[in-house]
Amino acid sequence: MPKINLSGMSVEALMDLRKRVDEMLLERRAELEKQLERFAVVGGRRVVRGGASALKGRKVPPKYRGPSGETWAGRGARPRWLVDAIKGGKKLEDFLIDKSARKGRKKRRSKR
Repeated sequence: MPKINLSGMSVEALMDLRKRVDEMLLERRAELEKQLERFAVVGGRRVVRGGASALKGRKVPPKYRGPSGETWAGRGARPRWLVDAIKGGKKLEDFLIDKSARKGRKKRRSKR
């Protein structure tokens, strides 16, 4: 691409150049949006990438139980009661709920 001396161009020439650049950018954007639309549709279904996690908002059984009956599922920030207990010398494993004592959850069958 040849180097253009912008400082030596007239105002009209600069405005024309700006207009041509804007047009080229709009054309390129339209091309990219068409390509993106083709990639986003797979097998008749629209594929959405990114966004929220598939597990967000889903309830899970608690993994840890505190001395006063508080529970924590192991997601997110550690609760204060657990942080205080760990600072006091306890270990995280001390608060684990025995998996065999949990109520049996029914396994979901996949819809394939």
